[in-house]
Amino acid sequence: MGQRLGALTLLVRDYDEAIAFFTTKLGFVLQEDTALAPDKRWVRVAPRGGDGTGLVLARAATPAQAELIGAQGGGRVWLFLETDDFTRDHGAMRAAGVVFDEEPRHEAYGTVAVFRDLYGNKWDLLQLRVPA
Repeated sequence: MGQRLGALTLLVRDYDEAIAFFTTKLGFVLQEDTALAPDKRWVRVAPRGGDGTGLVLARAATPAQAELIGAQGGGRVWLFLETDDFTRDHGAMRAAGVVFDEEPRHEAYGTVAVFRDLYGNKWDLLQLRVPA
């Protein structure tokens, strides 16, 4: 198999509000939601039709973790949501209320626009250019 990135942890304020955002606004699939303790759950979401790499939504458990909600990328784009149809997904996300920081732009590597998740983390919606 080699290696692959299985998941990334995203700090969230509340499990249910994060699940709602990712499943209704971004169209992700809820892969797992398992109670581990009265106040702790194992929650995984992933893009529909993706390769299995997804996010573990982790409720901040300490004040230090809570301070990092929305700032895990240090103000930079740190997550990249790749698509095979930028126009379709950009339109659906805007219609669902996702906030974009910019209009779509065309770069040498593809079409891209920066958006923010419900906590303010910056993401790229990206359709890579297929080499000719």
